Amino acid sequence: MDVSAIEASLRDAFPQSELELQAEGNKLGLRIVSDAFSGLNRVKRQQKIYALLDDRIKSGEIHAVTMVTQTPEEAG
Repeated sequence: MDVSAIEASLRDAFPQSELELQAEGNKLGLRIVSDAFSGLNRVKRQQKIYALLDDRIKSGEIHAVTMVTQTPEEAG
């Protein structure tokens, strides 16, 4: 798994966000804090992330994703 490319893609899509990535084999864990999530429910937030990772998931590069998506206010 190309973690640096995934991180770059997420940083491009969510500029000025707080981002943490962890990869183990083909499993990805991420925590992202962004204003882009304001007004969105948990499912809509995850859909934004999955849209960016879709090709990597389909190819099998990423098998599982665990994510925490928060607004800056929620992250406190």
